[in-house]
Amino acid sequence: MNRIGIDIGSTTAKMAVVDDSGNIVFSRYLRHNARIGNTLSTLFSEVIKAIGDKEVAFGITGSIGMGIAQKCSLPFVQEVIAASKATRFRYNKAISTLIDIGGEDAKVVFFNDKGEAVDLRMNGNCAAGTGAFIDQMAIILGESIEGLNSLALKADRIFPIASRCGVFCKTDIQNLIAKKISKEDISASIFHAVAVQTVVTLAHGYDIKAPVLFCGGPLSFIPALRKEFTEYLNLSRDDIIVPEEGKLFPALGTALSCGDGKLYRISELDKIIGDSFGTGNDKKDALPPIFIDKESHDRWLEQISSKKTERAVLEPGVQEVYLGIDSGSTTTKVVFTDRQGRILFSFYSDNNADPVSTASEGIRRFNEKCCETGTDARIVGSCSTGYGEDLIKAAFRMDHGIIETIAHYLAASHIDSDVSFILDIGGQDMKAIYVENKVINRIEINESCSSGCGSFIETFAKSLGYAVGDFAEAACRSSSPCDLGTRCTVFMNSKVKQVLREGYGIEDIAAGLAYSVVKNCLYKVLKITDISSLGKHIVVQGGTMKNDAVVKALENLSGARVSRSDCPELMGAYGCALYSIENMTDHKQKIKEECVQTI
Repeated sequence: MNRIGIDIGSTTAKMAVVDDSGNIVFSRYLRHNARIGNTLSTLFSEVIKAIGDKEVAFGITGSIGMGIAQKCSLPFVQEVIAASKATRFRYNKAISTLIDIGGEDAKVVFFNDKGEAVDLRMNGNCAAGTGAFIDQMAIILGESIEGLNSLALKADRIFPIASRCGVFCKTDIQNLIAKKISKEDISASIFHAVAVQTVVTLAHGYDIKAPVLFCGGPLSFIPALRKEFTEYLNLSRDDIIVPEEGKLFPALGTALSCGDGKLYRISELDKIIGDSFGTGNDKKDALPPIFIDKESHDRWLEQISSKKTERAVLEPGVQEVYLGIDSGSTTTKVVFTDRQGRILFSFYSDNNADPVSTASEGIRRFNEKCCETGTDARIVGSCSTGYGEDLIKAAFRMDHGIIETIAHYLAASHIDSDVSFILDIGGQDMKAIYVENKVINRIEINESCSSGCGSFIETFAKSLGYAVGDFAEAACRSSSPCDLGTRCTVFMNSKVKQVLREGYGIEDIAAGLAYSVVKNCLYKVLKITDISSLGKHIVVQGGTMKNDAVVKALENLSGARVSRSDCPELMGAYGCALYSIENMTDHKQKIKEECVQTI
């Protein structure tokens, strides 16, 4: 008789099929990218091809597997117990400690001299120091996991990085990048932080003794991570065991745990689980759709596109232009306008921790465009804003530097002269500006939490295998957005796992995140109790507001119509250009080439 164990975690699905002797006769390891039903169907199809459609003993484990087991009344094995079972079966009394790193969980199991588990430790609500944490850090560095591993193995130094939270770690990494620390050293520091987080958090009260068995996907696939654990624990190569099937241990232990209970035909299991995903019968707490249907989305796009920012073209000969630069925490925006405030040229790019070079690249491209059109552009006014306001002003000898709120207000009032409320959401920050009688009378910004910002959605999109644009489009198609509340990124991971168990799909998760961004702003940051305080003239800005679902979610929750430029990500730089127009005190001409030469 064959026994099948399936481990469905937060990011991967694993299957192990064993014979009567416990030998593995079939196994698979797949990233499910939140497509749980499709992934399981693939696993069942492949195992039928491998061993036939026969009756088998069956068990399921994992963070998402638990919900499926409950919904389908299938046998469930707790994953730490399953991993311990596999360890005892394979190595009997030879293992003292098991360390298992999964997608969003970390486990440490301590064994006595008899091979019995005497203590089981597992992380709780925090996913720091896990596979998902490593995925997020790889995204920040623009590397694959394989690339991160290769870089780390060439490192010379380790730098302290906070691993307790992805937001704090991201800040530490950006600081290291700004200091020109090599990617090799940063990569190794990330893996070192994971080792420290796991050991300090889970091993307190016990010493991790050799021999130590490493299992789980990250420790199986990433040699650099094993290296950091080994060095931090002061172990030798002979002290560690990395089994070939280590990535499958909870699935293997689940298969080995299948007793003499009910037998299932494999095709029957496929149908039972497949039907539970097909119904989505637990979507009782779904939010209203962002858009009712495609036609309503099309009508909304037509309505909101009425606020397009005016454009003009570069003309041959001498032309006076005004320059605005918004040097943000993660991106740099450059805008050139004419005297009427019409945009002649724009540039948007990640600053890669080098805002001066990025701004220089924007100006260089403008210069190239001028050469193509035969334009002799004279910069007669310039202004900067953002995190790098002073640096950019000094580097390019700009006339003015203004705070971001003023820049965004000027841009918003150019779109709607009666603006009453401005919401600007960038990559890691959020600004809410209240306006009364054309005067700013209140400003709110986010502080330690970035869960309502652009990187929040970007991180989730990439972790689920989607480009940000595709993820935003998926949100607009959802018929049952899930209520994810207002949580930080770490806790939101757990909530996403929960709704996956309840039958929600990618579209529903994407739409739920759009609602969460807005709810986080309105209720967590602004602490609004009366939505009417926003007024009837709301203007939205920032790169996050290119996402139609976020803008429409704001309309749905506020009950007000919202105005958005066709280039919301440029509004800080555009406001700077408008400020330079309004505050041009003299007509001293500055040739465009000078801007490049003064870096």
